[in-house]
Amino acid sequence: MTSWQPPQKRMETLVNDRSPSPALPPVVDRKTYLEAREALFVREKAHTREGDAIAAARRRLPMVEVDAALEVIGPDGPITILDVFEGRKQLIAYFHAWWPGRPAAEQCEGCTFFNSQVRELSYIHSRDATYATLCKGPYQESVRYRDFLGLDMPWYSVEKTAPQLLEGRDWQRHHLVCYVRDGERVFETYYTGGRGVEVMAPTHGLLDMTVYGRQEAWEDSPHGWPQPWYSAENPEEWRTNGRPIAQWSRIEAGRSDKLT
Repeated sequence: MTSWQPPQKRMETLVNDRSPSPALPPVVDRKTYLEAREALFVREKAHTREGDAIAAARRRLPMVEVDAALEVIGPDGPITILDVFEGRKQLIAYFHAWWPGRPAAEQCEGCTFFNSQVRELSYIHSRDATYATLCKGPYQESVRYRDFLGLDMPWYSVEKTAPQLLEGRDWQRHHLVCYVRDGERVFETYYTGGRGVEVMAPTHGLLDMTVYGRQEAWEDSPHGWPQPWYSAENPEEWRTNGRPIAQWSRIEAGRSDKLT
């Protein structure tokens, strides 16, 4: 978990570029630009096809059975992991980290960033799949955080059962896990963590298309490109002025972030 600072009353203007005039790519004529773009397009198509091949291999992974009677806590109290499917064949579950007893400003900025970008679920539902958040904190406290963020996906607490559901993994970190059910039986078919959850965040994909990218220090960028994020000077990737970045618009809209 990254360090945090006391929350401010409002988000101040954040200047990402600390140089007065950041570097830019060379200027060329349209023909030269199109030739360079087409050369990159060949690599992009190969990357897409490799992604398709990896997805095909993912669909051929074996699966492991999960105890369908394991309980989660929802708005009406305890239910089973089988119930979380809402009658659909598949379940995509995001395991949201939680820091017990801490205020909204100190909650996980990474989970806030990723989970807050999953909004329209109808397309997922059309494929006979359910998306749900399985939060590792107590239900009443953590669901208030969901409401503060303005999210509306199904939200459950796995405070007591996360170690069993994430057996063999560091269950305190975030994970994206896929399940399928066969009647009353539940099976885990895939999981990922770390940068594997970036699929949840179109923000990253969009920024990767821009000339300056994500502006993070680890990226391979030309000399002179602005890279103030996640550097020695600014170690926080999704947090500014003491809060996860996504929280500021909710604070400015007048929402209460009181969790208890």
